[in-house]
Amino acid sequence: MAEATEPGGAATAAPPRPVLEMRSITKTFPGVKALSGVDISVREGEIHAICGENGAGKSTLMKVLSGVHPHGSYEGEIVLGGEPCAFKDIRASERRGIVIIHQELALIPYLSIAENIFLGNEQTTRGVIDWNDTLGRAGKLLRRVGLTDSPQTRIADIGVGKQQLVEIAKALAKEVRLLILDEPTAALNDEDSAKLLDLLREFRAQGISCILISHKLGEVLGIADTVTVLRDGRTVETLTVRETPDAEPAVTEERIIRGMVGRDLGHRFPERPRYEGGDATAPPALRIVDWTVHHPIDQQRKVVDGVSLEVRRGEVVGIAGLMGAGRTELAMSVFGRSYGRHASGHVLRDGREVSTRTVPEAVAHGIAYVTEDRKTYGLNLGDDIRRNVTIASLGKVSRRGVIREHEETRAAERYRTSLNIKAPTVFETVGRLSGGNQQKVVLGKWLQAGPDVLILDEPTRGIDVGAKYEIYTVVGELAAQGKAVLLISSELPELLGMCDRIYTMAAGRLTGEVDRAEATQEVLMRHMTMDRGRTR
Repeated sequence: MAEATEPGGAATAAPPRPVLEMRSITKTFPGVKALSGVDISVREGEIHAICGENGAGKSTLMKVLSGVHPHGSYEGEIVLGGEPCAFKDIRASERRGIVIIHQELALIPYLSIAENIFLGNEQTTRGVIDWNDTLGRAGKLLRRVGLTDSPQTRIADIGVGKQQLVEIAKALAKEVRLLILDEPTAALNDEDSAKLLDLLREFRAQGISCILISHKLGEVLGIADTVTVLRDGRTVETLTVRETPDAEPAVTEERIIRGMVGRDLGHRFPERPRYEGGDATAPPALRIVDWTVHHPIDQQRKVVDGVSLEVRRGEVVGIAGLMGAGRTELAMSVFGRSYGRHASGHVLRDGREVSTRTVPEAVAHGIAYVTEDRKTYGLNLGDDIRRNVTIASLGKVSRRGVIREHEETRAAERYRTSLNIKAPTVFETVGRLSGGNQQKVVLGKWLQAGPDVLILDEPTRGIDVGAKYEIYTVVGELAAQGKAVLLISSELPELLGMCDRIYTMAAGRLTGEVDRAEATQEVLMRHMTMDRGRTR
């Protein structure tokens, strides 16, 4: 590192030079200005976080940087290592050492780890793949990211946490100089998240710069050196989190949130209005009794084992558990047997046993399921907001089997307004919306169906604090209307802030039931890590 000389002759280390500068970046789509004069500067060997609400322009900015939006399709300048750059595509940016890892991993499940690492970057001799070299180099890269799996292991046979590390190994194979990670821990459990963040710290020590996009502000403050806050496509501010890697953060989550939303939120969770129609003698709106589900392939293995729980009208009841605890499998199997084999047990609605063997049956009995995977199971990304909102309740917008387009548009517009979906019209393609707005469309779809029981599976995954607050408000209002809400979440503060009671699961079984007044993260974690047990 270069040295500077103070007056009197004492030498001091000069601050790290910028490895990247993006100056006055402006990007416009038809009818929408996604970025407006954005500036960002990333120093050598720095972890630089970018925070902002969904739709603030974070992903668009990174697509400009990585060549997804090529030079000429935006205004402004990209300077890398002091040299102006004009990337025409992703390959051009990768040749300069810029590699982006998207939230949706770009791995092919039925190819091996080694094949995925060098896909498009094959190790060849005279035009023929050199498998010895490929496997040898892949092994070295895996050891560098802390994986002990064989390079010949299929991607389909490893977990999401390991897949994320394979993506990083793939980036290292391209001699990465600037690594961009978009929500890298969104789908990871706490243990895998910690491993990934430790790896980023190692990269920082090696002089590799990282840009981290994340809505998990606790992680941001735990690892970032600098934070740039975007709002409405503009740079709001850049904050120094820590002067040295070992220093305590100099800013708070509340400070970052204020920059993101333009105001103090005051409270992360809105006040819950009371449900006035409660009857303590009435049967639960939803009761699940002795529910057991077997794995779809290994049919000897129980992924849900004898679970019984209940949710009353006006209640928000949580389910907490580590990855693999069986929470999603429980929800999907109850909702139309969407997961697993040989499901057994009983589902009762308002004290009466009902059949939920198919999704239409579950919907007919007033049960709705907001999936954790909105892009695969929740939405048709190629269709517009209008069609996505009404697809689960076509009978409400049709007459004699013919859709009444005016009624369909009016229904979708009602939820676009009430849920604050940021789109110019209901004819906007859902795939072009931010993650938070897509999640609101999924919620609108099921609200349009008019359910009495809503099962919400990770409803705020990958969305910002402002959008989370809006969804929490909707959930509270639904409970106040007498709906029964079953909330599955990996974020313990979310469960503690929203739920009246919380069930815990481990290894497919219920291990605890905790009232709101007694619930803490420590209590929940203790129940979540039990090997076996039943509701207490």
